Amino acid sequence: MPASATSPLLKRLPPGLWTLLAWYAAAVAPIVEYVVLTPRHKYSLSYPGEGLDSFGARALLTLAFALVLAAAVLTRRRAGAAYGLLILGTVVSTMAWRQDEIPPTQFLALDIALCHIAATRPRRTSLTAGGAALAVPVGYLLLRLWTGNGSGTASEPFMALTVVIAWLIGHSAHQARAHTEELHARAAAQAVIAERLRIAREMHDTVAHSIGIIALQAGAAARTVETRPGQAREAMLVVEREGRETLSGLRRMLGTLRQADEERSSAFPGGHGHARASRDPAPGLADLERLAATTTDAGVRVEIRRLGGHRPLPADIDLAAFRVVQESVTNVVRHSGADSCRVDVDHRPHELLIRVSDRGRGTGTAGDTGYGLVGMRERVALLHGEFTAGPRPGGGFLVTVRLPVPAAADVTATGARVLAAEGTGGR
Repeated sequence: MPASATSPLLKRLPPGLWTLLAWYAAAVAPIVEYVVLTPRHKYSLSYPGEGLDSFGARALLTLAFALVLAAAVLTRRRAGAAYGLLILGTVVSTMAWRQDEIPPTQFLALDIALCHIAATRPRRTSLTAGGAALAVPVGYLLLRLWTGNGSGTASEPFMALTVVIAWLIGHSAHQARAHTEELHARAAAQAVIAERLRIAREMHDTVAHSIGIIALQAGAAARTVETRPGQAREAMLVVEREGRETLSGLRRMLGTLRQADEERSSAFPGGHGHARASRDPAPGLADLERLAATTTDAGVRVEIRRLGGHRPLPADIDLAAFRVVQESVTNVVRHSGADSCRVDVDHRPHELLIRVSDRGRGTGTAGDTGYGLVGMRERVALLHGEFTAGPRPGGGFLVTVRLPVPAAADVTATGARVLAAEGTGGR
């Protein structure tokens, strides 16, 4: 949830506006210098004082201004057509002054627009625009040579060089942006794979814990089946419920995690990872108070509100809910700058709703870099839930998660039953 920084002026103003300002400045300057203020300035062959006296010249110059204005408006939506209008407006402007070449200052606007096209459009489009820009000075040079007015130093080769430089700068920016996007995509994909592997390891621990409970309960039933059939029957019911719940969790997860295994094999050939076998139960929503206490020690007070009728959850859903809250609270501590946050846990009839909100300065969205959000979204998606994250209307950041809870999920507190069974097993 990074804080947003003010964009520089070059990025806040649209590229069409920069092109428009450059072209209009180059077009208005000679009008002011050689027409409006004629008595105080020397005469120019390129811009004669009477050059705009005729109606036709004024009409052409007005048309040139209109064409460039239309080009600036179309720059974002139709860059190719806008660039064509810009070239046409530039040519019409030289016709209004009856010039046999394009002034280099006015040609600068074409270079600015070409740089933008090369930076934001496909290579084929930018090459077409660059070819059109090169054709203009070449065409004027050939026209002067054909009419016999080719004396003096021609400016067209220098303008052609500026076209090449503008295209190279824009193309370099395009390649840099594409490379950055590729790196972000790879990092996001790696974050998804890492989260799936983490889920797989946690599922391994959960299943190992459940199998341990089943083994203990089955052993207790075997030892008491003759002396205490009621106790044995209760132990076998626990075995059945625990087995069904574990199988249900595996069915919800393993289908999607199979794809993660394939991605892991391609990313790490020959490696199968090392899952930590543990008999300790995975964390769940019952551990939120401990998480809140730890976060408070870190300087951010966590308020937990539990709504709805609390009931035990399947192990995978309970674990996913805890991880989402844990990651969200961690983001608050690291990025928001807030001194407190609130966690709402709402047990609804067929779903679990979780909201983590703060009043910090975070204005990032779910698409920002910072792959904790990517991991949370992946974890929720594996359980067919809904995940949203973004800035709050009144300030701060809000993470909302909806996890469907199977209707048949009636998980019992098996730890006490294990102890009871073990306590009667030797009698």
